[in-house]
Amino acid sequence: MFSQKNIYKYICVPIAIIAITFSVFIIVTAVTPSGADAEAAVLKQGSSGAMVRTVQTKLKNWGYYSGAIDGIYGSRTVSAVKYFQRRNGLVADGIVGKKTASAMGISLSSSSGGTSSNSSDLNLLARAVYAEARGEPYTGQVAVAAVILNRVRSSSFPNTISGVIYQPWAFTCVNDGQINLAPNATALKAAKDALNGWDPTYGCLFYYNPKTATNSWIRQKEVRLTIGRHVFCV
Repeated sequence: MFSQKNIYKYICVPIAIIAITFSVFIIVTAVTPSGADAEAAVLKQGSSGAMVRTVQTKLKNWGYYSGAIDGIYGSRTVSAVKYFQRRNGLVADGIVGKKTASAMGISLSSSSGGTSSNSSDLNLLARAVYAEARGEPYTGQVAVAAVILNRVRSSSFPNTISGVIYQPWAFTCVNDGQINLAPNATALKAAKDALNGWDPTYGCLFYYNPKTATNSWIRQKEVRLTIGRHVFCV
């Protein structure tokens, strides 16, 4: 017959082990991301799906990618991402992580479906304002943001903020990497004012500094007004 001590040994101890194992399982499950969240953390060779198509579409619109929009992160997509990263002062590892996604104006959150969120648009627009016009009067900073938004609404340009900003050779700040500088509070406020409908340019699609611009094509545009050191034209 079992003694009371043996009964405790053979019944209570296994129960304790099961309880400990279950507790460990709960802890590991809590701190380990789900499959969807883990995949959403980065996009790299071997990834597939809607977010990969979003990346491919943006890179193709900007002239970095010439392959198929198939949602498959293959070697051509890796090369295109590296090209984008080199051009924008990022680590050229061919992986779309947080910084590269932010530069592209997309969110890697699985709940967003890979589309640009309002906060991403605002941040990217503010970075463009800061890089292009941080020495300009406040109205001039709003005007730069307004030109970008006017292009988004125009059928002659890409229909997203990131598409307009990263269109090849459209903005000097992208070419020289200043687009990656963190915007200050003034640039953020100017971007918000433009997003809320303020357009000091009254529909202009272009601007330039007549003292520094060397492009003869831009100088042929009809100048509508001058704000600070920039002239704004259509």
